[in-house]
Amino acid sequence: MVSPEDVDELRKLEESLWIAQTRFDQHYMEQILSPEFVEFGRSGKVYSREDALSTAYRDIRCTLPLKNFTAQLIDTNVFLVTYMSETIDDGEVLVANRSSIWIKTPQGWQLRFHQGTPVFHQ
Repeated sequence: MVSPEDVDELRKLEESLWIAQTRFDQHYMEQILSPEFVEFGRSGKVYSREDALSTAYRDIRCTLPLKNFTAQLIDTNVFLVTYMSETIDDGEVLVANRSSIWIKTPQGWQLRFHQGTPVFHQ
């Protein structure tokens, strides 16, 4: 069972990735990205930890709080987070279903995997 404290912490961590001040803070990102981190981006590209750490600073326009946020325990200290992101890029609203796998380690939370899947409105 996921505690309310874990849900709150996971929400804060996930939302920190949508705030430019924390998303582009090298020290912060080095701490929370697992050495094995991989992302399947909304674009379809696959990103490594090194790719994520070397992303150039840019403004992030994301709706917070994140919509439909859930956290589920999938194994001891392993959590699946899902939500829907809404961002604005070049005046276009981009919506995606998101999932992340977070590991609770003695050193703190680490993001092991992330995936963004575009939502196309019919």
